[in-house]
Amino acid sequence: MVIRVHPEVSDLLRRGDVHGVRAALQAAIELEHAVIPPYLYALYSLVPGRNDAVAAILRSVAAEEMLHLTLAANLLNAVGGRPVLDSPRMLPRYPGPLPGTVDDGLVVGLAPFSVALVRDVFMRIEQPEQALGSGPADSGTVDALTIGQFYRRIRTMLVALGPGAFTGKRHHQLGPSVLAGAVPVTGVASACQAVDLIIDQGEGTLASPLEGAGEDVAHYYRFAEIVHGRRLIRNQGASADPKASQRYVYEGDPLPVDETAVYPAPRDPTMAGYPPDSAARAACAAFNRGYTGMLKTLHAAFNGTPGELTPAIGQMMSLRTQALGMLSGAAGGTPAGPSFEWQPGGA
Repeated sequence: MVIRVHPEVSDLLRRGDVHGVRAALQAAIELEHAVIPPYLYALYSLVPGRNDAVAAILRSVAAEEMLHLTLAANLLNAVGGRPVLDSPRMLPRYPGPLPGTVDDGLVVGLAPFSVALVRDVFMRIEQPEQALGSGPADSGTVDALTIGQFYRRIRTMLVALGPGAFTGKRHHQLGPSVLAGAVPVTGVASACQAVDLIIDQGEGTLASPLEGAGEDVAHYYRFAEIVHGRRLIRNQGASADPKASQRYVYEGDPLPVDETAVYPAPRDPTMAGYPPDSAARAACAAFNRGYTGMLKTLHAAFNGTPGELTPAIGQMMSLRTQALGMLSGAAGGTPAGPSFEWQPGGA
């Protein structure tokens, strides 16, 4: 079943004005952010050097989700909005449904890597409207758009509003000089380019699993490669019919997966769940303070000081080191996990 945006969120676009588009783009920022911690938690739970191909896929998807968050912020800035990242609402409760989506039974939490996690959760998050070899997405409720449809509705609204809607300050835009792939949004054409990039990297195009003109497969298919244990390749013997479901097959090079090379990290940790005065609780508090600080730095980067993205990336690297220390047991002797909770200061 494909994830759908809650009607309360998609209805923002029914207003037909720039205020509705701004609110919808802030919801998109929060949704893009919400999937990053689960992907990182699974990535950091891998024992280094034992699942390199899996780690590369998880790392690449998490990096592109950060790009999508940046593109959504660029879009919001372009239409005179103000991206908000320095708020507790940016950090959803894990486990639970993704923010702004219909609660269809998908529970997204923080869990160590497993093939089942990728199949049952990550692929659900990234599922296209119509995956290879499947029929169209389930119809759901009339107003419950898929995530891809939601972004396409935003695109349609931006085109309809026209050049006059792009009143934002151009120096708030983040471009490729600070983040590879970032598209500065200054008008209708660049807005469409940014939206299309978000959709294509996540779902592939409507006719292909590839990311638009690139040769990398979209997120859903990268995760499927982990599940199938093989790379997705073009099927040289497939029909020339562009609708043929077997134009791509999971029959490429093996993608080895070693589920024994995963740290026994806890599922859905919370700081309060660790014993008082324990090393795990102290490490979790330190991580959460760092993560909250990183969000505040990103907020500054998206609101007029693009140069702050560089220190934000440095903070991300520091958080990676902290998370690896917790998950490996190096920080306290017993494997623990970061909880990605809002904590501006104090334990």
